[in-house]
Amino acid sequence: MEITQKSIIGELVAENYQTAKVFKKHKIDFCCQGGRTVEDACKAKKLDAVEVVQHLNEIVRQRGDEVIDFKSWPMDLLVDYIEKKHHRYVEEQIPIIRPYLDKVARVHGDRHPELLEILGEFTAASAELTNHMWKEEHILFPFIRKMVESVRNSTSFEPPQFGTVENPIRMMMEEHDTEGERFKRIAELTENYTPPADACNTYRVSFALLKEFQEDLHLHIHLENNILFPAAANMEKRLQYQTASQ
Repeated sequence: MEITQKSIIGELVAENYQTAKVFKKHKIDFCCQGGRTVEDACKAKKLDAVEVVQHLNEIVRQRGDEVIDFKSWPMDLLVDYIEKKHHRYVEEQIPIIRPYLDKVARVHGDRHPELLEILGEFTAASAELTNHMWKEEHILFPFIRKMVESVRNSTSFEPPQFGTVENPIRMMMEEHDTEGERFKRIAELTENYTPPADACNTYRVSFALLKEFQEDLHLHIHLENNILFPAAANMEKRLQYQTASQ
């Protein structure tokens, strides 16, 4: 695969997640804004697109066996993976990170008032992500599993009550955008998760956990926006065509 300036960022990362290293280095959003070309993203960041493309092609040539090819996975397996790895991670980390941020904001908030805003942003993210994952696990993902089962067993396809899978997908992507922007703000407030000179150990741990949380969220959103959701929309179209042809 030869990468050019016209290559779509989300498709590149879906094909080879190692390319995300280049986008992270240049602070280019590859999950929520993965529909842009490399050229457009570089223009927005005032980067040399030729140099970025060169780095991307170097990454592709170095691709090793350790890269997981999520695009080749059956959709029901990918849904299970997202739930068990990323949804559970969010559920487990929220009650760990929140007390750290509470303590740090209480102790250091007078000297570092940005901690109060960081706490507010993470608290909002916690509530929104919890609600978001519930909708995926109880509405969108069960329908995706039904589509996979219909294809696998050649059974009849029943349209969902929400009209088309693209409706909940659109909602989930909008919510992804919101959380992506929220964590961009947290990264700005923390100066990219760099603790100040007077930071105690709890302060440093809080920032390290927040950084890890954001990195996991980026992969989580990437798997859905750039791989799972397009595949689900395509499968629904095929099933609709087959049903209409019968």
